[in-house]
Amino acid sequence: MDWPILSLVTFLPLVGVVLIAFIPADNPENSRRVALWVSGGTFIVSLLIWFNFDRTTAAMQFVEEAAWMPMAGIAYRVGIDGISMLFVLLTTLLTPLCILASWESIKVRVKEYMIAFLILETFMVGMFVALDLFLFYIFFEAVLIPMFIIIGVWGGPRRIYASFKMFLYTLLGSVLMLLAMLAMYFDAGTTDITKLLVHDFPTALEPWLWLAFFASFAIKMPMWPVHTWLPDAHVEAPTAGSVILAGVLLKFGGYGFLRFSLPMFPEASVMFTPLIYTLSIIAVIYTSLVALAQEDMKKLIAYSSVAHMGFVTIGAFTMTVQGVEGAIYQMLSHGVVSAALFLIVGVVYDREHSREITHYGGLVERMPVYGITFMLFMLASVGLPGTGGFVGEFLVLLGAFQANSWVAALAATGVILGAVYMLYLYRRIIFGKLTKEHLSKILDMDKREIAVFAPLVVITLWMGIYPSSFLDVMHVSVENLLKHVETALAAAGHTNLAGR
Repeated sequence: MDWPILSLVTFLPLVGVVLIAFIPADNPENSRRVALWVSGGTFIVSLLIWFNFDRTTAAMQFVEEAAWMPMAGIAYRVGIDGISMLFVLLTTLLTPLCILASWESIKVRVKEYMIAFLILETFMVGMFVALDLFLFYIFFEAVLIPMFIIIGVWGGPRRIYASFKMFLYTLLGSVLMLLAMLAMYFDAGTTDITKLLVHDFPTALEPWLWLAFFASFAIKMPMWPVHTWLPDAHVEAPTAGSVILAGVLLKFGGYGFLRFSLPMFPEASVMFTPLIYTLSIIAVIYTSLVALAQEDMKKLIAYSSVAHMGFVTIGAFTMTVQGVEGAIYQMLSHGVVSAALFLIVGVVYDREHSREITHYGGLVERMPVYGITFMLFMLASVGLPGTGGFVGEFLVLLGAFQANSWVAALAATGVILGAVYMLYLYRRIIFGKLTKEHLSKILDMDKREIAVFAPLVVITLWMGIYPSSFLDVMHVSVENLLKHVETALAAAGHTNLAGR
């Protein structure tokens, strides 16, 4: 395409910000409509990338470049490959659904809320398409600002504590990453990510660079033991804030490992693979057990997200095609399923203003459509065949068995534990007799709520039934990534190329 589609997708939401800025604060309905139309239009434009994407090449596509800070060699560079393209689509899909889900639940400062979400969308898309190191860092960090505001203004009773905890955790790791980026710039003489991918960093420098990036990406995912900010953020965030946090922001860490850590620091990646495996297995098992003990629905789903991200890091560092593709697929599937689960919680919270599991029971008698929808995403979360969750976990375990059978066996326990806590949650909320008086008149999902869930249902089943439509997009890019890693390791004298 000969027009700047990536810049359009990235900055189109800001057009909505300008339009909403001129809408009077006492007219929230128009602010909602503009936000929905602009975010929906952004998703439609992003689909053009899918339709025009060349799946046969690993090269960056739709590349745009413009002078920005020429004295420092820093430029506005954007582009996508088979890995980043799918995350752009995930972001542009979830944003209009979040706005639609917030239609009635957000009643104060609606204008500012919609502006915050559209700005957040620009920063998220920009992070995935950035091909300049410092442009990436700006978008990577800027995301914190609107999310901090969304939690801090529209969150629950402990929203200030949760927003500051999230901000401070992620900022600490990002400062270390910035120092690493400066070291990379002085060593390579460029901030162009495509050039840095083929630059040979000194062997003595690689572990330090890897650890600095790891500090940021591990917190963003988050990995155990730096995960404690996530449950607080989820519990206090409004429903749509939790959707974006779980659906997109948690993917920044996994994307960073695949874009930076593995291809740029392959020797260090092999060196620290046992550390990744250890932390990931602890996350899978420990946070699954913690999830089982929760009485707050949001906290349970939040801890389950940490466990699912453990599968992602295991898959990525197997350095096998199946493992890496499984990690990407798991991130995409989790983005859809976890978003849906937080929306599921939001449906009953809007009616009862309680997230306590003991507050509910027997909802199937009053909310059959809700019960069926909940069941689908619950089963997708535990990896039922026919859903996207199964494909990602299966590929990760397949890659893990090739790399280390013990890691695969321990990770597989997470699948069992995931089924335990999700089935336990579902039984307590949906099944049984409806004996609680306050639930006797609760209403089933309305048309707006069904419209929010419908595309998520379709995509979850699509990913489970026809996975090759997604795997074909990423396959060439993943193969190219691993070929680059193997070449670099072979040149360094490593015979054990997958870190096994």
